Amino acid sequence: MTIYSVIKGSGSYLPSVVVKNEDFLNHEFLDNQGNKQPKPNPQIISKFQEITEIEERRYLSPELNTSDMAFFAAEAALIDAKIDPETLDYIIVAQNFGEILDDNRKSDFLPTIASRVKHMLKIENPDCVAYDLPFGCPGWVQGMIHADYFIKSGDAKRALVIGAETLSRIIDPHDIDSMIYSDGAGAVILEGVKSKDPIGILCHKTRTDTLTQAHLLRMDVSYNPQFKDDTLFLKMNGRKLYEYALNTVPGVVKQAIDKSGLDISQIHKVLIHQANAKMDEAIMQRTMKLYGIDEIPNGLMPMIISKMGNNSVATVPILYDKIVKGELQDHSFHSGDHLVFASVGAGMNVNAFVYKVP
Repeated sequence: MTIYSVIKGSGSYLPSVVVKNEDFLNHEFLDNQGNKQPKPNPQIISKFQEITEIEERRYLSPELNTSDMAFFAAEAALIDAKIDPETLDYIIVAQNFGEILDDNRKSDFLPTIASRVKHMLKIENPDCVAYDLPFGCPGWVQGMIHADYFIKSGDAKRALVIGAETLSRIIDPHDIDSMIYSDGAGAVILEGVKSKDPIGILCHKTRTDTLTQAHLLRMDVSYNPQFKDDTLFLKMNGRKLYEYALNTVPGVVKQAIDKSGLDISQIHKVLIHQANAKMDEAIMQRTMKLYGIDEIPNGLMPMIISKMGNNSVATVPILYDKIVKGELQDHSFHSGDHLVFASVGAGMNVNAFVYKVP
């Protein structure tokens, strides 16, 4: 009998504030030189939706913060798994900006989000280790890989892995890319289970590229030259990032699948970071071509970005939770299904793991 890491429960939280694309019609969009964008806003927004497929996104209400979302998702996952929080060995929170107050937009990293969540859950057990994992958008996937190592080493039995981010408070309102980002949190309970047959997390692959790619996503000043505050905003080199993702993610996904001894034809779902619909589709097409297949099978890559936007580390666990709870039409998991979880983001980092549904 071998110990495998199996998801025992999941939970997610999406803020109640819905921001639609038309809410950006009166924004003053500028280029990186501070000049007004030449195209009218309706045309900008129409093109944005065509590329990303984002129609609306969720923003956190002013009285809440990242740790609140992480707690809500964690609580839901614990209830779903029907376990006592005191039995957790690890709480791993993937996040990149800490707490960000609505009125000052400064990151607060002390204490960690994980420590705040442990406090909110009223866990007394000192052997429940809580830490944050800043790893760009792939943070939650990497958190699952961390937890898998702890469980398979015998160091842990149960881990709570959370992805939570409040991007609405670090975006430049003058940057077109600001329409991509959103807020949210997702969580799972990962538990060691003895089995003679492989189940749960089968294998994984991660890579980091920094030589010329380290600053494709970065913090920088507003595009508005009149903005004199020292606040920094999330910025990206969209074209270079797109090219990087297409050149790396397919290979990482294939390496993970190859390590599992499976073929792409045996993969039932690919849960990929909800970054940009056009990019995700291009990534999946290139992945299929690595196997000599021209078309993406129907239903292979579920998407929820149209109603959620890109909330960084939270997209993949939220997607998983929505499918498990039957909230995503035409998508479900069944015992024996093989899933791939994959992400790409700041660092630049890419990762993936293969999972067999028990």
